[in-house]
Amino acid sequence: MTHLIDRTPEFDTWLDGMRDIWGKTAVLTRLYRAEENNVGDCEPVGNGLSEMRVFVGPGYRIYFVRTGITAYLMLWGSDKTDQNRGIKRAKEILDALRGQ
Repeated sequence: MTHLIDRTPEFDTWLDGMRDIWGKTAVLTRLYRAEENNVGDCEPVGNGLSEMRVFVGPGYRIYFVRTGITAYLMLWGSDKTDQNRGIKRAKEILDALRGQ
C-alpha cells in the first residue's frame, strides 16, 4: 500500500528555493520513500504536527500532518539551524488551513 503525499504551495516554494542539490535530492528521496510506506525517522512537534528528519547537510526538516490513514500533507521545511522558526511557520500554515 502506498501513501498519498500532498504538498502545500508553501512547501513547494521552500523546496524550489533549496540551493543545496544534495540536500534537495535527499528531501525528494525521503518523500518518495514516504510514498512507498517508509516514513522513517519522524518526531511529533505539537498540535498534530510532526517532522521528518533528513540527516544530510545541515539536517533538513520536513514538517507535515497526517490527513488520513495513509495520507500526509507536507507543510514546510527548514534545516536544523532554523528549526524553531520552521516549526512556527508550519504551525501558521496548518492554522490557516484549519481556518483558525
